[in-house]
Amino acid sequence: MPVVLATRRSPLARAQAALVAAALRAAGHDVRVLGMTTSGDRASASGARPDDKGLFAKELELALLDGTADLAVHSAKDLPAELPDGLAIVAVPPRADPRDVLLGAASLADLAEGARVGTGSPRRAIQLRMARPDVRIAEVRGNVGTRLRRLDEGVVDALVLAAAGLARLGVEREDAWPLPPELSTPAPGQGFLAIEGRAADARLAAAAAALDDPSAHACLRAERAALGALGGDCRAPIGALCEHGPGGLMMIGFRSDQHGDGAARARVQGKEDPADLGRRLADALLHAA
Repeated sequence: MPVVLATRRSPLARAQAALVAAALRAAGHDVRVLGMTTSGDRASASGARPDDKGLFAKELELALLDGTADLAVHSAKDLPAELPDGLAIVAVPPRADPRDVLLGAASLADLAEGARVGTGSPRRAIQLRMARPDVRIAEVRGNVGTRLRRLDEGVVDALVLAAAGLARLGVEREDAWPLPPELSTPAPGQGFLAIEGRAADARLAAAAAALDDPSAHACLRAERAALGALGGDCRAPIGALCEHGPGGLMMIGFRSDQHGDGAARARVQGKEDPADLGRRLADALLHAA
């Protein structure tokens, strides 16, 4: 019986699904990829800005719940902090580069005064203004290719995107400069793929196990716990990055309100359960504001 793998139809989503399908086939499974259009995709195509990025996962999750699909592959940062009852993240492959990348300049310092920097992320926009209060933020939406065209056509002077998305699409640019996480803390889950499935399905859990990287899974648990404890959704200006170190897991975090007020940064480290560490980071951020 083939494993039906649900994915969005965007170029990046298809590239990510191809990576997961190849890994499942290498483990001996027959795989069928099911492309789907989500509520978030339809809203974006109409020019609207979805308030809830969970809309980019909704139809995929419904397909899991009704049995149309067996597994779904997501960019982990697109998943809400709380999943529907009966569903779980059953595997997390090794993480890609989690950092944000500046395109169009060799560094933030090299941006001209008043430069127009394109991003659709409040988290990125607020942290950019903290580092360079003079820059003008230009809202840029659409898929990676659409955003890159805005830069190449001169609509914006620079652009901020996720390094992982560029890598998975095979995009190589000489004008790309990774932003230090201490300056632009990534979104919780950035760089991770999350394989979602039915929590009680042992057959699919066994299939997904071949894809799971326990170290990556632990860090995703920590980052999602921080997001949930802060009461944020996928569009909230919240950053969290977990890494493994000699003293256990290390995390840095960022939070503010939608206008950049009350901005705070924090750092924690420990050997406790990853979710507990994520909640400790959230507490540190709340008390630092």
